[in-house]
Amino acid sequence: MAETHFGEWIAAHYAILWPELFEPTLIDATVSFLAGLAPGGAALEFGIGTGRIAKPLQNQGLEVYGIELSPAMAAHVDHTIVGDYATTRLGRMFDLVYLLRNTITNLVTQDEQVRAFENAAAHLRPGGCFVVENYIPQMRERVFVETPEHRGVEEYDLATQIAISHHRWTIDGETHAFSSPHRYVWPAELDLMARIAGLTLRERWSDWHRTPFTSASTDHVTAWEKPLSH
Repeated sequence: MAETHFGEWIAAHYAILWPELFEPTLIDATVSFLAGLAPGGAALEFGIGTGRIAKPLQNQGLEVYGIELSPAMAAHVDHTIVGDYATTRLGRMFDLVYLLRNTITNLVTQDEQVRAFENAAAHLRPGGCFVVENYIPQMRERVFVETPEHRGVEEYDLATQIAISHHRWTIDGETHAFSSPHRYVWPAELDLMARIAGLTLRERWSDWHRTPFTSASTDHVTAWEKPLSH
């Protein structure tokens, strides 16, 4: 069963805890990429959070809805249903469904991740796209962020395909610790999940700026398409 690790404190401090996610160049590139895949102007975000990308998309005139497991996060953005994005249905169709910043790994079983792809496909109009932003597993303990305010370490359990992300923040002289489990997943496995859901690979890049995806890439942005005849 899906569970959220993002409560009131995380929701209230989200932009402070992950300031790199709010850099204007990143926001602009992400919004431009996604808006280009929603010609009809209707989009659905799985794990919408506090609306980091949904709000700028709405400001561009797109109709954006969200599914968010954390009530504390969902309270920050309009048109959001509290629920599990692997199973919650909104009863309408969209040009685009998207899932950002490794949120697919918040589902910690393969079955849940497959259901998320199937749920995305069920919400897509023919010709619509499902976009996922995710990291490439490093398969070793690694420090993924190191600043005076924030240290993040990820450890891998190869037997269970689970990575635990450990965070420690120092904010206004106080130290806050936070850990969460994630099921890491390779691009090839995501492609197979897409095929199970009836989607086909459209494009894959290293980032939102459409940098080519190579064996040296540490992240990827991938779009799968629902066939017109589906």
